[in-house]
Amino acid sequence: MVKSGEMLIGQYLIKLGAKNRVAFPKKFRNEIGSSFVITRSYEKCLIIVSEKNWNEFVATIESKPFTYTDLRDTSRFILGGAFNIDECDSQGRFCIPNQLITYSGIKEDVVFVGLNKWVEVWSNELWLEREDYIFKNSSKIAERLNELS
Repeated sequence: MVKSGEMLIGQYLIKLGAKNRVAFPKKFRNEIGSSFVITRSYEKCLIIVSEKNWNEFVATIESKPFTYTDLRDTSRFILGGAFNIDECDSQGRFCIPNQLITYSGIKEDVVFVGLNKWVEVWSNELWLEREDYIFKNSSKIAERLNELS
């Protein structure tokens, strides 16, 4: 669980081991704990969310009327692809479910990116592409964000 005043920030490159086992970075594990939810996210990455933040996240989805097709599809995408990770091993490792490995395209190198309340999990190849896009378009992205407020 994220403690008050702490944030999940930074990025770590980790090797994927046998049986899709990967070491959850200690800094993130110290803040989230060794049990959490992992699921699909957008841009073919995965997200790891603490149990506390997962409940808040689900409440946001459930706050919209069930009659909206986009809500149902979002629920199917995010919630239908979710897995509980009950505990990391003594070295902080856990297994990424096969379904999520296939979705994310993770092969060898895994990038963990802390984004305050959750951690994104990327294949290194897709992360490098996304990071390049962000670097090249950061000003345009910031301008579009200003339009949202």
